[in-house]
Amino acid sequence: MHGPSPPDRSRSALPRPKPGILDIRAYVPGKAKAAGFEHPIKLSANENMLGSSDRAREAYVGATQELQLYPDPRASIVREAIAATYRLEPERLIFGCGSDELFALIDQTFLEPGDNIVQGEFGFAAYAIGARACQAEVKTAPEPGYRIDVDELLKAVDDRTRLVFLANPANPTGTWIPFSDVRRLHQNLPPGVVLLLDGAYGEFVGDAAYSDGLDYARDQANLVVTHTFSKLHGLAALRLGWAYGPAEIVTAMERTRLPFNTSLPAQRAAVAALADEDFQRRSIALVAQWRPWLEQQLGALGLEVVRPSAANFVLVGFSTTPGRTAAEAESHLASTGLIVRNVRNYDLPDHLRITIGLEAHNRAIVKALGEFLQG
Repeated sequence: MHGPSPPDRSRSALPRPKPGILDIRAYVPGKAKAAGFEHPIKLSANENMLGSSDRAREAYVGATQELQLYPDPRASIVREAIAATYRLEPERLIFGCGSDELFALIDQTFLEPGDNIVQGEFGFAAYAIGARACQAEVKTAPEPGYRIDVDELLKAVDDRTRLVFLANPANPTGTWIPFSDVRRLHQNLPPGVVLLLDGAYGEFVGDAAYSDGLDYARDQANLVVTHTFSKLHGLAALRLGWAYGPAEIVTAMERTRLPFNTSLPAQRAAVAALADEDFQRRSIALVAQWRPWLEQQLGALGLEVVRPSAANFVLVGFSTTPGRTAAEAESHLASTGLIVRNVRNYDLPDHLRITIGLEAHNRAIVKALGEFLQG
């Protein structure tokens, strides 16, 4: 038996979006304002609290003299810099308006109506948005202990799976898995399924068991690795991400990539940021110093800190008892000028995500939450 016929859009009195579009849960960004504070402390978006490289800012300002020019559509200067830094073949790189555009491009390249992607139950929201825009299904695998479980991901894969998305470390949980697990996941996928490894927070992991997968991807036909200039390099405003994958996949993605999708100032700033190793070291050191301190202090307050976080943020669980909930804690923090991220849109209504800040920011968070819990 056949199901009901879809409505005839050609006879509609008004333009109708294609099926599934209005079912997409729109992306919810972190808050940026707090009532009564002109310049609140924003710890809601995992931005680099040191700002960005002086060299990158100088390159950006220099590019303002050429705003009348179209940017290089192939981002050649960034391509050459990435290839040299990571020892990659330049023709296997593709650049996007942030990693988000790259996720959408790979969705467009591989997904037809009725296909599906597989991700963890707390997977980054952009994965599902891009898939559903292609009329594909989103299958989620349980994350026991807020951590990706390779076996659960594999159980979710079926004959219509085309893509598996894995952020390592993950957002919004901050948890990670060793590369031995990533390799096992990849080796047990059907050869026609592409594994996308999202390394947005990879630079903040200090464990030897971790790898972003770039070296492994050199010889794999169904593995794509993405990175961004938004986190470590502090260029979130300029929206520049990159991916490395098999030439056949990258060439196919290039077919639907819009021309001039990365700006000239972003390209110049990215090259300068990549060369500023001192800024990168200081950014990593800040997180390495204050992430364990913040975890310890929040745990000492009796809060559930999701561990092990390997990103530049922590995920913190709160009670469901009135007066001690995550929503009330978020409101209290905002009343003191501290903005954190509620993650209700990830079905984590009892948690808050807190970016690792400067020393004063981290101490202010602990102080304010201590006052909140004391009533």
